[in-house]
Amino acid sequence: MANNNTVISLNTSSYDRVAFNRKELSIILSIYGRMVSAGEWRDYGISMLRHIAIFSIFRRSAEHPVFTIQKTPKLANKQQLYSVVAMDGRILKRGSNLKTVLQVLEKKLIRAVN
Repeated sequence: MANNNTVISLNTSSYDRVAFNRKELSIILSIYGRMVSAGEWRDYGISMLRHIAIFSIFRRSAEHPVFTIQKTPKLANKQQLYSVVAMDGRILKRGSNLKTVLQVLEKKLIRAVN
């Protein structure tokens, strides 16, 4: 009889994903809900990748995202953990405080009323 002592090693680091925690999602969904109520946004998507988590915001689900909110832990030491990126790739705001970074989207919610 052959001795078959095969050891299977799973590299758990390949399964690690960056994700938004509950508090972060609460902050993001708060502004998202207000923008949906205003008729500006209609859909969202969340991507949890190996080095970045992305919350994509859509006007319509068949389009490209209007904005993405990105969490990049690698940039945390540079005070750039969170960023808001426009559809054309411009970084609208970066920072280590999510509420402060999302203020750039709040400005889009405020408009003159006739």
